[in-house]
Amino acid sequence: MSRAEAKRILVPNETLANALGADNLARESRARGHEVVRTGGFGLAWLEPMLVIDGEAYGPVHDLDALDAVALGPLDELPALARQQRIVFDRCGRIDPLEYDPSWLLAQLEREPREIIEEIKVSGLRGRGGAGFPAHIKWQTVYDTPAPQKYIVVNADEGDSGTFADRLIMEGDPFRLIEGMLLSGHATGANKGLVYLRSEYPLAAEIFTSAIARASTLGLLETFDIELFIGAGAYICGEETSLLESLEGKRGEVRAKPPVPAIAGLFGQPTLVHNVITLCSAPGILQMGGKAYAGIGSNASTGSSAFQLAGNVKRGGLYELPFGISLRELVEDLGGGTRTGRPLGAVQVGGPLGAYLFERDLDTPLGYEEMAQLGAGIGHGGVVVFDDTVDLVEQAHFAFAFCAHESCGKCTPCRIGAVRGKEAVAALASGEYTEAKLEVIDELCDLMEQTSLCQMGGMTPIPVRSALGEAFSPARRNGNGERP
Repeated sequence: MSRAEAKRILVPNETLANALGADNLARESRARGHEVVRTGGFGLAWLEPMLVIDGEAYGPVHDLDALDAVALGPLDELPALARQQRIVFDRCGRIDPLEYDPSWLLAQLEREPREIIEEIKVSGLRGRGGAGFPAHIKWQTVYDTPAPQKYIVVNADEGDSGTFADRLIMEGDPFRLIEGMLLSGHATGANKGLVYLRSEYPLAAEIFTSAIARASTLGLLETFDIELFIGAGAYICGEETSLLESLEGKRGEVRAKPPVPAIAGLFGQPTLVHNVITLCSAPGILQMGGKAYAGIGSNASTGSSAFQLAGNVKRGGLYELPFGISLRELVEDLGGGTRTGRPLGAVQVGGPLGAYLFERDLDTPLGYEEMAQLGAGIGHGGVVVFDDTVDLVEQAHFAFAFCAHESCGKCTPCRIGAVRGKEAVAALASGEYTEAKLEVIDELCDLMEQTSLCQMGGMTPIPVRSALGEAFSPARRNGNGERP
């Protein structure tokens, strides 16, 4: 691409793309006289850094003089994008993140709070961060609870393995989150919002801080205040009550419930706690209407989800898709199967506390109830792929070790149980297999599941049981009870 051919080039300003050379491409493009617009990323990780020039996509780009070799065709015809149904990420990658027209949002803020909550209820929106709790119940509870102060708290402490949706939206379209915060604040009567962002996302922090300043100049923050809070790296602070403790300046420990945060949350006041993608879904719902949103997806899993595909996979990245797509379509069709080309060994869905699923499970639709029937969950939408060389005993050991390292320590089943579990699985890994040892681990899992104060200890048995159940299934053991 010569200097004489001045073009308008969209260059991603996104953490992964920058790590792969996007910053250098932007500088070189400007030096050649081109107009450069730094956008967010599309989430197509295997194509980064990806440039868009006059609607045509190129990627991965490492040399501006060799664009023909990486030409992908018209942006909107890329199969990986055309297959998606983008409601949250519809602007991401296409816009300057700090350019924003507030007219639509201002019109929505004139609507009656009850009308907005009703749209959320009709939409069937469920929390995108964990158990899929109906969002409107939280909104209604905060609205109905009288208090001198109410808060919106955004959980952007994206700590699950293989997840990056929060980062992508905060880097690429921070005003989508600001829209969600202002709409939920108006609907519930809250006038202050706090975003709890993980410290490993410095670029997201920089861009979101600039977006807050821009929102202020646009007159959007005259009756609603937004504050960005940087966490200190504790996984447990992704649990809503630990997050509230941290925001209050305390050690990140789980609170006993009740009361729930919607009644007595931050500083004892009614608090709506949602993760980033849940709040970012609200603007799209109000744009299309709750009924139309409810018509997308599968059964009680309505709308779209930001599935994040990572691990040993050819085409890892973010795919915003309607609920109901099968795990096989996501991993094999969109993801292209394993990067090594070996057979699939396992897929972990829902973060480090999610279940390991196998070939026989791949045709399961990705929906809350469908996954629950397998003893699994969707969580924040992270899907991590392993080929057939995966050591499932090692993965079970990792689950216990992760819990032992990240436990807040408040309850004994989690604090001590994870350590004892780690020791027991280490013995299995060293070849000390007996049915009695598996029974002890199973009893320990029962204890942690039933008596832990929060889901940190309560969900650790999920990956342990799914991994060990497969590793020591009769089909995978020889006559001596050893793994083949």
